[in-house]
Amino acid sequence: MKKFLRKLLKQPGFTPRVLITDKLKSCSAAKRELLPRVEHRQHQGLNNRAEASHQPTRLREQRMQRFKSAGHAPQFLAAFELIRQYFHPKQHQLFAQEFRQLMHQRLETWRTMTKTQRLA
Repeated sequence: MKKFLRKLLKQPGFTPRVLITDKLKSCSAAKRELLPRVEHRQHQGLNNRAEASHQPTRLREQRMQRFKSAGHAPQFLAAFELIRQYFHPKQHQLFAQEFRQLMHQRLETWRTMTKTQRLA
């Protein structure tokens, strides 16, 4: 937490008025040392907006844990995301029949591009 606060304080002209964190003890200790005059609010639900904003980042990190090399993970995931988006259309915006047709089309295109056979 200290490292994060130091990084924020390096930005010119940035001093927070209020610091909202969860109830982690390291947050209050770091705040007390680095930002003694800033109001500190600790509540489980107050930082939900901040937590939700890094949800995509956390999902990517979770996927990266399965790799041996940290350098290879972003390279693979960049390509993987494009393929994943291709096979996950916005289903909630389509009727079931349209969705089935779209997926059938996309799978046929994939099979043609990868030169794979359809399983029995």
